[in-house]
Amino acid sequence: MIGVVVPAHDEAATIAYCIASVQNAATCVALHGETVRLFVAVDRCSDRTAEIASAAGATVIVADGGNVGATRAAGMRAAIDAGAHWLASTDADSTVPADWLSAQRACGGDAFCGMVSVVDWLDYPRDVQHVYAQAHAHLDGHLHVHGANLGVSVPAYLACGGFPPIAAHEDVALVQALAASGARIVRRAAPVVLTSARRTARAQGGFADYLLALEAHLRAAAIRPVAGMDASGIVHGA
Repeated sequence: MIGVVVPAHDEAATIAYCIASVQNAATCVALHGETVRLFVAVDRCSDRTAEIASAAGATVIVADGGNVGATRAAGMRAAIDAGAHWLASTDADSTVPADWLSAQRACGGDAFCGMVSVVDWLDYPRDVQHVYAQAHAHLDGHLHVHGANLGVSVPAYLACGGFPPIAAHEDVALVQALAASGARIVRRAAPVVLTSARRTARAQGGFADYLLALEAHLRAAAIRPVAGMDASGIVHGA
């Protein structure tokens, strides 16, 4: 069984789209009928996220850790307890392609690190979009880590200690722990998960804050973007 884990904090506006995309990926013929279960780990939600997720067919896990690392870990524990042998992670404001799960299962490694693309840049200026694109080229062997496009075998996850209970960069910490434990990490350009460029962050220091910091850096520096340039000094999990 494949367990898909989605952390969620006040995601009523997007969770149904995320769930629908995961359910579509679960029907991919390349999975050869393998069972897929979706676990939505809700943390301090004040909206209808849990209700919507449950109605859509997800297993809802209540996590009160107050940080995304603990929330992802709670979902992973639930998936493992349910019998999962592979764990896939995405985000509530993201949608996955039809071959997302089948590609992870066929990657040949202990863990899979994929890429994300922004589906809607909203009002972000072109220089932000350009710098982001230059710094996040979709190439096999890339060094980026996105919690929205991540997969790991259960033995490798348990061997490295799993997601740490931290407020940001829990995905980076997990991959670093996997590498330290000797896990085989496959880094692929595809399949790509689509995510949002929303300006209201759910996890402090996460992807939304990274984009905001990149925009602020470019404005403050008043410079023109160049190929390969990233926002100097910005620490992020992308």
